Amino acid sequence: MMKVEGASLGAAVEEELQTSRTYRLDLDNGRIAGMIDSLDAVEQAVYKILDTDRFAHFIYSDNYGMEKQLGQRIVHDLERLVTEALLADDRITGVEQFRMEASGDEARVSFRVRSVFGSLSVSYGRKPE
Repeated sequence: MMKVEGASLGAAVEEELQTSRTYRLDLDNGRIAGMIDSLDAVEQAVYKILDTDRFAHFIYSDNYGMEKQLGQRIVHDLERLVTEALLADDRITGVEQFRMEASGDEARVSFRVRSVFGSLSVSYGRKPE
C-alpha cells in the first residue's frame, strides 16, 4: 500500500490509500479471469463507469456512473459528463485531450486519463438513449 502524509491542525498524519486490486472482468466470455491492479484496474474502472447508467442501480452511490439520457445534448455535454463521471474515482486525477466525433446518432470520444498510477488513452463510443 502507498502512504500519503497529510496534516491536521499542525500534527503530521499518515493516511493509507486503498489498493486498487480487483477482479479482471472478461466481458467477451462473461466471466472473471484473475486479478488486476494499478493502471489496469483504473482502465477497467473507466469503461465500467462509462457503461453504468448513473442513478439507475441501488448498489452504486449517486456519484458512480455516467448520465446516459443525453438526447440532443450529447454534442455539448458529453465532455463534461465523462469528466465528472471519471473524476468521482479517487484514483483518477484528470481527463484531458478530449476529442469527439459525432455521426448521426452515434458519438465516439477519445481522451487521456491521468491517474495516481500513470496515464492511459481511452476510446469510447455509444449511441445516445
